[in-house]
Amino acid sequence: MLKPIVCLIGCTISAITWFPAGPGWTQTIGDEAELDRLRVKAEDAIANDDPEGAAMAMGRAAMMAKRLSLVNRNDGTSARLYQGAESLFRSQEHGYRAMALFRRAGGQLPASSGVCGSLALAQGSVQHALSDLATGDSPPEALMGRAKHWRETADDWVTVVAAMIVDYQCP
Repeated sequence: MLKPIVCLIGCTISAITWFPAGPGWTQTIGDEAELDRLRVKAEDAIANDDPEGAAMAMGRAAMMAKRLSLVNRNDGTSARLYQGAESLFRSQEHGYRAMALFRRAGGQLPASSGVCGSLALAQGSVQHALSDLATGDSPPEALMGRAKHWRETADDWVTVVAAMIVDYQCP
């Protein structure tokens, strides 16, 4: 009796999964969409108290931003914004990695030199991001929203990194 129910459930799931998608159901593709997916994945991981997973996702997002900066190298403003995003994402990767290292080390204060070194890298990277994201040129229309979001995130991240340095008692 159980086999027909399992088959029915499996067939239903297969039919839903393979049903042709209309325009409202299609997934956005491309490097920009992948960058957004990786960033959201990192945010979900940190919200779920998984700093290691967040660090890995932000590292991948940084690599995607680097790729986009190379693809857009002929457009100086876009390339610089993507370079700023790469630095921001690297900073977040280092910060999340510091959290994970601190936990792995037992959470004892003051934090280890590895944790403090990761936070120093995070601080340097976010400063680099701020300089790249503060371009005098207005961003292309397609990047306006992203550029504004990245600038705001970088401003907030400076505060977060500074607080982590204090909390972890780093020199």
